[in-house]
Amino acid sequence: MDETISFNKQGFETRSVGDFAETAYLDYAMYVILDRALPHIGDGLKPVQRRIIYAMSELGLRASAKFKKSARTVGDVIGKFHPHGDSAAYEAMVLMAQPFSYRYPLISGQGNWGSPDDPKSFAAMRYTESKLSEYANILLSEVSDGTVEWRPNFDATLDEPIIFPAKVPNLLLNGSTGIAVGMATDIPPHNLDEVVSACLHLLDNPKADVETIFDFIKGPDFPTGGEIITSKIDIRNCYQSGKGSIKIRAIWRKEDGAIVIDALPFQASGSKILEQIASQMRAKKLPLVEDLRDESDHENPIRLVIVPRSNRVDFDALMDHLFVTTDLEKSYRVNLNIIGLDGRPKVMTLHEILKEWLKFRREVTRKRLSFRLEKLNNRLHLLDGLLIALLNIDQVIKIIREEDEPKKEIINRFNLTIIQADYVLETKLRQLARLEEIKIRSEQTDLAAEKSTIELTLESESRLKTLMKNELKEVSKKFGDARRSLLNERKEATAFSETDLMTVDPITVILSEKGWIRAAKGHDIDPNSLSFKSGDSLLASTIGKSNQNVFLQDSTGRFYAISSHTLPSARGQGEPASGRLNLPAGATITGLIMGQESQEVFVGTSAGYGFRTTISDLYTKNKAGKVVVKIPSLSRVIEPKLIMHNKSLIVAVSNEGRMLVFDLENVPRLSRGKGNKIINIPNSRLQKGEEWVVDYAIISEGSSLVVSSGKRYLSLKPNDLQNYIGERGRRGHKLPRGFQRVDALSAE
Repeated sequence: MDETISFNKQGFETRSVGDFAETAYLDYAMYVILDRALPHIGDGLKPVQRRIIYAMSELGLRASAKFKKSARTVGDVIGKFHPHGDSAAYEAMVLMAQPFSYRYPLISGQGNWGSPDDPKSFAAMRYTESKLSEYANILLSEVSDGTVEWRPNFDATLDEPIIFPAKVPNLLLNGSTGIAVGMATDIPPHNLDEVVSACLHLLDNPKADVETIFDFIKGPDFPTGGEIITSKIDIRNCYQSGKGSIKIRAIWRKEDGAIVIDALPFQASGSKILEQIASQMRAKKLPLVEDLRDESDHENPIRLVIVPRSNRVDFDALMDHLFVTTDLEKSYRVNLNIIGLDGRPKVMTLHEILKEWLKFRREVTRKRLSFRLEKLNNRLHLLDGLLIALLNIDQVIKIIREEDEPKKEIINRFNLTIIQADYVLETKLRQLARLEEIKIRSEQTDLAAEKSTIELTLESESRLKTLMKNELKEVSKKFGDARRSLLNERKEATAFSETDLMTVDPITVILSEKGWIRAAKGHDIDPNSLSFKSGDSLLASTIGKSNQNVFLQDSTGRFYAISSHTLPSARGQGEPASGRLNLPAGATITGLIMGQESQEVFVGTSAGYGFRTTISDLYTKNKAGKVVVKIPSLSRVIEPKLIMHNKSLIVAVSNEGRMLVFDLENVPRLSRGKGNKIINIPNSRLQKGEEWVVDYAIISEGSSLVVSSGKRYLSLKPNDLQNYIGERGRRGHKLPRGFQRVDALSAE
């Protein structure tokens, strides 16, 4: 970045605001990424976590020590290593002590350290006590063995380790989350035995491909258990790309006619889940549940009981609904963004993480062995000098008593180094007794043997690998445990629809001439007996069930769907249907119909055209409706007719008293359109408004038909209908005198 820097007359540096802001923000971003939010691949810790653990070790708070007030630890952390707020440091400390947050906690605590229901309900630091856990020793045991680099703390008065020499990939075992500037990390926890097994396999087979790793690491292993339902393929994709998501569900079982939940998804709150279920019950959106109980205690940390309303409730369907609508199922993001050995953040695959950590561990092991070898050489060097002095003890004592510079004389007389001479002069006389010679020679033998072993190990790659494998196995034997999160691939859960949850009742839907709609319970309602607004009257009615939609037809051939259970009660006068719909200008509601989705419907026009369709073909979520019937010019739609029987006849009658009857099977099935000619109305008469179809009727074979004309009614028995049977599209036959002006048709 090009920067313009100049100095004024007073010698102050002057820079443009843009340059200064850009530099400052980049510095801040790099600090957040490298020194706050992202973990290091070596020990899997962020700086604040590393400083807390180191400060506790410096206070002597190892696993074998007594507990000490957490406030003391936090004071040392922020006073010596991490100059930030005490609450932030304490919260990071609490997280490492919570067994429901960390798969392998690094801190042991006494007092209130929060609960799975509310992880932030922990007591203040002045009330809690803490020390390091046994597991933390795998991070600290080699710190003083020359394995780490040190740097000055913030005020350069103390040194702190840059990274811990972890004995296992703690990054994968406990996971990590963090938000930096422009990047984030979300690493799920894993099982120690599985991760160690994968490391051992890679040590034996350095060129092992990615697929073999999945034979050992099946997926994440969350501290709270639960059931991972993500497919193996999706889990592998997460590990192979470094990004993805994992879905985990609660574990439940049937007990005495109730649902008992024993394990929750990671970071899910039992009390929040119960509140989510209870809110659905209060809103009458979950009538299948009668009672909820939280029976969690010390013996059963998680025990939530859901009591269904009856034993006829489908438990699996109910739990599927709760998985979708509550935190009983959660999705966790996977983003393996890590600071690598080169000090740069990078999204790594699982294979890359393991290989890079093994590279780190190999280097740590070499440093530890080299450090130990140097100490052995120094000790052997001192013992050589001490043994020479012991064998010449009388001369050494005489030199010390008589010479002005005994050190120089001892060096010259016995050919010792300065270090050896200093060590001899500092040794107490009682250590130069005759018996000490045996101890010195024995120590030399032991140290020489250890030195030889270390040298052979450093020179042999296979010996070094064997040592690393043995150390990994030792940690696995001590801290390894069984997998907690079950791996069961399951299908996507679906929630109940609004109609699934409601009680199914028979209803009658009534539509008035002016478009007011309402619903009455039962099928024995006489729509004509209901009251209507002044100047209004009954247009149409239909029967169905409360979990079905009612379909309204308008004068343009459109159909609209309304959930029938949302309609106002017939005890009132209803509400305008147009208020729920977006009707075209000038359009009016002309009919309505209800039925099962698969049930067939006949729709037609006064021009003599029509077709069969199904209820499902009429459905639309669009308030503007769905165009189903194409209306020829100078004609109108006829109210739709429900087809109740497979073997049925269709009857068409014109205003001139011409009627045609034929088998319904001859009418085509369409999803939309104009349809085929049902009865022949001459186009010239239709255009002049002289003849048109008054109505259609669908009657089952063997049924009678009632033809109404004004106040007259004509009942046609099955034998009578034979006179009007013809082929589809014919003119039909004339009705008897007095029924030349037909109003409507109806089955008897």
